[in-house]
Amino acid sequence: MADPIVCKHGDGLKNASFLLYDFMQVAGGAERVTLTLAEAFPSLQVVVSRCYPQARPLLDGSPVRVRELRGGWSSCLPRILESMWCFRFRSHCLQQAQQVVYSGFYAPLAVHQQRGGQRIYYCHTVPRYAYDLYESTLAGFPLVLRPLYAVFVWWFRRQYEAAVARMDRIVVNSENVRMRLKRYTGFDAEVVYPPVATRHFRPLGDEGFYLSTARLVPNKRVDVIVRAFARMPGRRLVVLSGGPELERLKALAVGASNIVFTGWQTDEQVYRWVGQARAVIYLPVDEDFGMSPVEAMAAGKPVIGVAQGGLLETVVDGETGVLIADPPTPQAIGDAVDRLEGLLGDAMSAACMARAQRFDESRFVQAMRAIVGA
Repeated sequence: MADPIVCKHGDGLKNASFLLYDFMQVAGGAERVTLTLAEAFPSLQVVVSRCYPQARPLLDGSPVRVRELRGGWSSCLPRILESMWCFRFRSHCLQQAQQVVYSGFYAPLAVHQQRGGQRIYYCHTVPRYAYDLYESTLAGFPLVLRPLYAVFVWWFRRQYEAAVARMDRIVVNSENVRMRLKRYTGFDAEVVYPPVATRHFRPLGDEGFYLSTARLVPNKRVDVIVRAFARMPGRRLVVLSGGPELERLKALAVGASNIVFTGWQTDEQVYRWVGQARAVIYLPVDEDFGMSPVEAMAAGKPVIGVAQGGLLETVVDGETGVLIADPPTPQAIGDAVDRLEGLLGDAMSAACMARAQRFDESRFVQAMRAIVGA
């Protein structure tokens, strides 16, 4: 696991370079981007507020040394508040930094500690709970807590926007995020697509099943996929993930022997499942970018996706998959499956693999080298 580092006043490292990210929570896309950047630029010292046990497999498999800011009384705070506190008040090591790459929602708050040097922000997305998803998030709180949440968001928006305003360069991971950032904050940015480790994915045959790879949370809409396949007993669905909605989704699939839930899998198991699938289905709400569809295409597997968000930048309808209108319905998914069955073949598989190479790690590193430097 990562070694903790405590930054105190006067601890600033002159001419050092840093890469900051909120926290290593799971083996997710943003965590992988952070480690890819760190491996490409060894001079960057990686600092997070905390590393969580769920991210340990990812960290153990990386040569990158990740340091933590956690410690003291703030360790008792909830995850988000601890991260905000750590970056705002425990990041004195940045005071004399030559260059800092900030990433995430809360790490940018540390920019106020940096006295000089270059400031770069790599934005995976805006804090959606504070902007475009604010109303729906607010509605999820009990009435008595909504005023408190509204005050928190009012305060956090100002902190976040003040931090972004101090950046010398702002980079985002998709045109979708670029437009969202500009709409809600007024800041424009340049696009560098995130790195997808396409080398790990390859076609391993067609075992006839459709694969859902999204985390089991409401905004990924895996429930719609489950309902669709419950109506298609002749088609097999493998749900290759876990999350807080697992039990609810299993209840939806009761009696549907064609639907299988695997829970979280290791990276090697994921490579095998994707390589053996017929296609991947991915229907999140306005996804920022979406690495899963690109991973599927790298294995020569087409994608059934929603014509919204980052999927409009990765999946080509009729060529590397089928895009359905938003919001997706079980009927639309069934129709998309039928349409895709008529498109499958070597030509589509080759088109998928060629498309995925546009988002390969090497292109990300090359683009970031022009921004960060060698």
